[in-house]
Amino acid sequence: MRQVIVDTETTGLDPREGHRIIEIGCVELIDRRHTSRHFHQYLRPDRDIDEGALQIHGITNEFLTDKPTFGDVVEDLIGFLDGAELVIHNAPFDVGFINYELSLTGGRYSRIEDHCGIVDTLALARELHPGQKNSLDALCKRYQVDNSQRELHGALLDAQILGDVYLAMTGGQATLDLGSRPAKTRLELAAGSSAGEGRRTKVIHASAEECAAHERMLDRIEAQGGASCVWRRAEEAEAG
Repeated sequence: MRQVIVDTETTGLDPREGHRIIEIGCVELIDRRHTSRHFHQYLRPDRDIDEGALQIHGITNEFLTDKPTFGDVVEDLIGFLDGAELVIHNAPFDVGFINYELSLTGGRYSRIEDHCGIVDTLALARELHPGQKNSLDALCKRYQVDNSQRELHGALLDAQILGDVYLAMTGGQATLDLGSRPAKTRLELAAGSSAGEGRRTKVIHASAEECAAHERMLDRIEAQGGASCVWRRAEEAEAG
């Protein structure tokens, strides 16, 4: 299974007002492992960056003057994303900007949804943690993912962090792995061993005294209910 974690930085909040992507970062997962492959590009938007957006990401118009446009890199970007499942935090925002940029390429490419599946980690987090804060920073704290380098938003760093958060949220590894042996899953940690390491969970059987006490309790339940209890019916069915 190939997934790509995607994040963008933009000149403002709404592509319908002509705002553009100025940075895109993509990090690849194969079978729920980070690989060493990524796509990262700063982009010249040919318009000014809103002051509010500048305060979030710190990317200036001057820094972007010699960078390529989205149209210059679109083939490489689609080549990297095509056929993957995209994992995005607040997907409608980033997908809206990507589709707006694709619409400006002269019809060369259709909507990103026609090339890729989409997973919205914000929607997933709201299902898992209703009524709680589900920003990327809040999820990092909840799942103990290190985001200490995140002083400002940056597309590639945020994509790497989101990859760790997504894996932790969905029960897989919780740290950047870059192709090495995957971390233990929650189920493996609960069992005290990794799959394939040859360890077995210790089974403790009930003693004769405990079994007798259990039977006495079932007798009381049947006396009060006036019918055979479900545990004995299950045992009788299994024996039959």
